[in-house]
Amino acid sequence: MHNRCANRLTGLHGFTLVEVLVALLIMSVLAALGWQGIDSMARTRKVAQASTERTLRLAAVIAQLEADLAALENTPATPALAFDGAALRLTRRTPVGLQVVVWALREGRWQRWASTSVTRVDDLQQFWLASQQLSGQEPGHTPLLDAVATWQVYFYRGGWSNAQSSGDRDEAEAPGASASGTGASASGTGAAAAAARELLPTGVRVVLELPEGPLTRDVALGPQP
Repeated sequence: MHNRCANRLTGLHGFTLVEVLVALLIMSVLAALGWQGIDSMARTRKVAQASTERTLRLAAVIAQLEADLAALENTPATPALAFDGAALRLTRRTPVGLQVVVWALREGRWQRWASTSVTRVDDLQQFWLASQQLSGQEPGHTPLLDAVATWQVYFYRGGWSNAQSSGDRDEAEAPGASASGTGASASGTGAAAAAARELLPTGVRVVLELPEGPLTRDVALGPQP
């Protein structure tokens, strides 16, 4: 009797079990909604970060391709530029000689292979022959870009055409000429040195089929050496 009177005077009373359960349910719903929001923000940030990293990597890869094309060296020993539908092979200058570089697509991965720099024509030709038999596992291979479905290369010779079509040839090239101005020996060039070299195109177009959509990059080549 005394307790009931005291409760009426103070206005204090306890929560019922139903009220406690309802409160817990509301708190659980709010916590779940808050977690979903945080998870969604984390996923969005992760996707944006991956997209940014891929964009930066793609820019770096294209810059490397442009650097390779800018350093092309047209020699009587090896072609300066050749595309067979699967791989783009080129001969480029380096500070210490010449090297063979191959860009190829294998199992959805764009790869680049580069030989060591050489100053002898025989060594350059050996690397060129070896570049036609690469499996993608040899030392010197660098994985560049994943998730590439297909790629195609076009040359500009007064108009864009398939890179596998024949181009003009420089009939003025003397057989047995030096492989480059870097001091490469002309001995042992054989039939490759005797053949007239094919003139370089004035531009190269690379088309990549990526998950984000097709990417086309045009690269203007410098004047003929």
